[in-house]
Amino acid sequence: MTNKLVAYIGILGVSLFAIAAIVGPLLIDDYSVVSQYISESFASDTAYGRYLQYFGYVPSGILITIFCFSSPKYLPSSKLVLAGFLGLALFYGLGTILVGLFPCDAGCPTNVVDSSLSQLIHNAMASLTYIFFPICLIGIGLGLKKSENYNRLSQIAMVTGIVSAIFIFSLFSNPESGYRGILQRIIETCFIVFIVSSALRIGEGSEGRST
Repeated sequence: MTNKLVAYIGILGVSLFAIAAIVGPLLIDDYSVVSQYISESFASDTAYGRYLQYFGYVPSGILITIFCFSSPKYLPSSKLVLAGFLGLALFYGLGTILVGLFPCDAGCPTNVVDSSLSQLIHNAMASLTYIFFPICLIGIGLGLKKSENYNRLSQIAMVTGIVSAIFIFSLFSNPESGYRGILQRIIETCFIVFIVSSALRIGEGSEGRST
């Protein structure tokens, strides 16, 4: 797989996610991007949920997984970079696939007692993704910091990791917040910014691992 193909896969992956996240709310009357989770746009009771799942989130997760597994080959050799991207592949890539395959119940409730199996899987994967996401980004940033040619990408990874950690903490502190939709979208934007930045940098590089 060439570096440019890997870059295209990464950009296409997050593009599908972004498109689904934008289109979904437009299909639901009275949906609020400020106070409602992205998952509520493809919950089990939504009319177009399955289209968003199978044409948006699931293929997005597959492409993101491929991108994250492939990326370390085209970046400086570093255990932190390798571990960080493998973590993103497992928790964000595969996590997005599972979240897409197992939608939440109507309204995406957080009460475990009243949740279906699909809801429980959905919440568990979303929580694991958000717990490990900033750790992976910061790890990648520290690993890239050792290479002068990747200072900018290192800074982007560190900044997006720290910013996402702050908003994830805010979201976890009050999952019923009236601003939970905005908080989640800021977190997802951090991920998109990092993946696009990584893809563009990989696309600029030479074939094979950089040193």
